[in-house]
Amino acid sequence: MMKKIWTNEEIEDLQLDNIREIMYPKKLPSETFDCYWIEVQTLAPKIPKEINHNGGKWLIFVSKDKVDKLWGKIRLDTIIGFLGYKSKVSTAHATKNRKSHVICVYTHDSDNKKDVMKIRKRLKKLGVRQKIGYKTNKATLEGKYANKGFKNISKYKS
Repeated sequence: MMKKIWTNEEIEDLQLDNIREIMYPKKLPSETFDCYWIEVQTLAPKIPKEINHNGGKWLIFVSKDKVDKLWGKIRLDTIIGFLGYKSKVSTAHATKNRKSHVICVYTHDSDNKKDVMKIRKRLKKLGVRQKIGYKTNKATLEGKYANKGFKNISKYKS
């Protein structure tokens, strides 16, 4: 049984424009060339939306031919509050010289393993079955990237 995260009053407060944008996004990652990232934040009222430097993100690398479908699922789950407070995906502009896109799903507290793994479990339900890494915001702020030669950056792998 799913836990109710919205009250009836909160649902009524959503405007029709928000619902249209949720169901019919204006940009698809594979067709977007005017920016590097497309991102969404949750509309769920009980999930804090501010950036937390103790947080982190699951990094999902996905092929160009599968990115739009997977992004659609992750995007919707983020907006309604089943994933972290924010998700983003690299666009065609950012990946023109690469073989894949990256989708980042953000969490608030990288030390809260239970919450981090709850989000990982949800990602598996959405079809992300390959092993993925979880990187802390601290590692990102310190400039630690695998393509720069850093090893063992992931705090969790699942």
